[in-house]
Amino acid sequence: MSTKPEIEVLEGPAPTELVITDVIVGEGAEAVPGGRVDVHYVGVDYKTGEQFDASWDRGESIAFPLNGLIAGWQEGIPGMRVGGRRQLVIPPRMAYGESGGHRLAGRTLVFVIDLIDVG
Repeated sequence: MSTKPEIEVLEGPAPTELVITDVIVGEGAEAVPGGRVDVHYVGVDYKTGEQFDASWDRGESIAFPLNGLIAGWQEGIPGMRVGGRRQLVIPPRMAYGESGGHRLAGRTLVFVIDLIDVG
């Protein structure tokens, strides 16, 4: 995947559970729980479709250990293979909480994630 994905505005009420959809199934090494991943991603607000973050806009992927991320990523990325593209729809309790100080608290988030590498 060499292009930033477009995320379609999703219809209907926001899901209350994590929704995982493989857009492209990769054929490389598999991401494991708590492992390190190198990804490109786009994140949008479920309700508005407005982008709040994208590694693509910074021109480089980002690498980090899964266990340091929001629960939706910790549960939604393992099992994904390098070369794959996966969409995660993450309810607030698995993202930044139902309420609180984070600007995305209380929001259902949609991420499209390209898995570049694992390690």
